[in-house]
Amino acid sequence: MIIGASISSVAALRLPFSFHCFPTSKTLISFPSLSLLHSPTFHIFSSITSSITASMSTSSSPTTEQPALDDKKPAPPPKPWLIVGLGNPGKKYDRTRHNVGFEMVDAVAEAEGISISNVSFKALIGKGFIGDVPVMLAKPQTFMNASGESVGAIVSYYKIPLKQVLVIFDDLDLPFAKLRMLPKGGHGGHNGMRSIIDHFKGSRDFPRLRIGIGRPPGKMDAANFVLRPFNKQEREELNFTLQVGEDAIRILLLEGFNKSATFVNTNKSLEQIS
Repeated sequence: MIIGASISSVAALRLPFSFHCFPTSKTLISFPSLSLLHSPTFHIFSSITSSITASMSTSSSPTTEQPALDDKKPAPPPKPWLIVGLGNPGKKYDRTRHNVGFEMVDAVAEAEGISISNVSFKALIGKGFIGDVPVMLAKPQTFMNASGESVGAIVSYYKIPLKQVLVIFDDLDLPFAKLRMLPKGGHGGHNGMRSIIDHFKGSRDFPRLRIGIGRPPGKMDAANFVLRPFNKQEREELNFTLQVGEDAIRILLLEGFNKSATFVNTNKSLEQIS
């Protein structure tokens, strides 16, 4: 069998049939009688033409390149939200006005089934999810005035964007049990917030949830007032406020700051509802 023969080699053969070439460069073969199909020359020619046809078909086929494999690395997991409640550690300060930040974080932890039992970065920390959003709950144990030592270390270690750090604290300048959600701002004279801003290198661009504890009565010193517990009526109002705060934090993480702020800042207090 002859393989890979050229057209010229075909022409050199004395074949019992003829070629008719047309301007289209297509070749038309006029076959003789059937008796010639069994001749040795015909079999040789058949092998040559088959080889040429296969060669032309292969060379005329477009080359299809396989798409390159996707070398992209998987996206890193999202950074968690850090929700910080400010207060002072120890039974002496438990459930006092200055510790409402702790109480709010405890309320969120209970509602979302998150255990705040780990001690790290000078804080009690709990990790979990609100909806499908990863979250860290923190209660700094450094005492109020040094809260930034704990919060700054957590943010630095986990590389949490400041826009995902919510700080919850008591506010003398808000009426009792009133909530305010703000996207940023100063410390407003609150030593815990002052410490956090200092450890954020002066940045104030992080959201905060303020819980009103009201002004001290008469001429009572503010430092003594914030360490006082709540009476029975105040406790009922505060518990209602904590429930509103839980909802606000959930909206913040799942629907965004604007919806959360609208919810908080237009919400009525228990006294107004009653």
